[in-house]
Amino acid sequence: MTGWRRSPSPRPFQSGAKRALCMTAAGASLLSLLTGCGILPGGPGGSREPVTVMTWAPVGTNATNLPGMPAMAKAYARWVNASGGIDGHELRVLTCNERNDTAGAAECARRAVKEKAVAVVGSYSQHGREFMAPLEAASIPYLGGYGVTEEEFTSFLSYPVNGGQATLLAGNGLQLARNCDKTALVRPDTITGDDLPELLNSGLSKGGRGPATDIRAAEDATDYTNPSGRARESAEDDGCVTAVLGDRTETFFDSYRRLPEDGRDIRVSSVLGSVGQPLINRTGGKDGPFEGAYLTGWYPVASDPAWKPMLDVIDKYAFGDNDIDPTDPGAQTTWIAYTALKAVIETINSETVTSGKIADTLDRGLRVDTGGLTPPLRWRYEDMLGTPGFPRIVNGNVTFQVVRDGRLVAEKKGFVNVGQTLGGTH
Repeated sequence: MTGWRRSPSPRPFQSGAKRALCMTAAGASLLSLLTGCGILPGGPGGSREPVTVMTWAPVGTNATNLPGMPAMAKAYARWVNASGGIDGHELRVLTCNERNDTAGAAECARRAVKEKAVAVVGSYSQHGREFMAPLEAASIPYLGGYGVTEEEFTSFLSYPVNGGQATLLAGNGLQLARNCDKTALVRPDTITGDDLPELLNSGLSKGGRGPATDIRAAEDATDYTNPSGRARESAEDDGCVTAVLGDRTETFFDSYRRLPEDGRDIRVSSVLGSVGQPLINRTGGKDGPFEGAYLTGWYPVASDPAWKPMLDVIDKYAFGDNDIDPTDPGAQTTWIAYTALKAVIETINSETVTSGKIADTLDRGLRVDTGGLTPPLRWRYEDMLGTPGFPRIVNGNVTFQVVRDGRLVAEKKGFVNVGQTLGGTH
């Protein structure tokens, strides 16, 4: 999750011959005609064309993995298709393993073009240049990416649903400024991690604190004893250590908790996605190292009632897929991105949905209600934050969370807008 810069299923629709036969069957009920004969609401005779989209994420790599994103996309498609599709269109979801490398990202983008996807939805990649260039050349919009690349907030065909790593780090700095005298940041020793200190420091500065100590660490290390020791040494009493290492954040804090006690009260912190409820559970819950930890996220806590529609879909249509963790920001972002896609397709209200129609509908100011998971989303020029480096952010909000009695709960009710905080970064 760290960083900043850088064949379709068979059609369930029935043939014209079978449809005609069903329509002449004596005594057939309307429900039977709709379900048995494959006629979808929203289009005469189920004639509306399928809509093909793609979702990609790294799976099975040595660094960050987000298998819940393509798994959530598939569950979403099963759900809407079981109810007749979106506005009468069957939703076809292609998935691709981005593999956390430049070749994989480019390959996924080229496949989206080849298979005529009309959008890439709810996806993750650190390699913005490699995937945005093919999408831009084919005029394919990128809707609701995870938010780890510069291109997601600069490309004219990107429509983010959150503020990406920029808002998480700035928000984390603002949250820690409320609670910590001194902060140490442990982040990847990579080009993609180089922007993280400045973003965190923007929040710390807004809260009246000095800059964090920047501690670089290998993104794929198996032991972090050395950076753990340096982080705790640099965090004064009543200070905090925050780590943003994606999947390796767990490895870091495992090394951190093995350090000899020195009697100082130092709190730990991270952002949602690097640390979540499953990790808190695995490491001892209220008796583990994350008790009292400060965490910054994009969305409400997982126990918020606004997540119930997503939980119902996972329960009924994920078929026990263990890749989907409803507390994972990747799966949550994918749900919100597909919620936006559904609103777009319903607004288009046409027999054929194209990439151009999707982009035009978003550019013209479609307002997407996510049921309280985010503020209402719009992508008009006047809705964009417009700050240097992140001009296309339309949602500059984060949530402050804390671990109490082994559970992630809201530290501060509602959203915190860090748009002005980001305005101070370059």
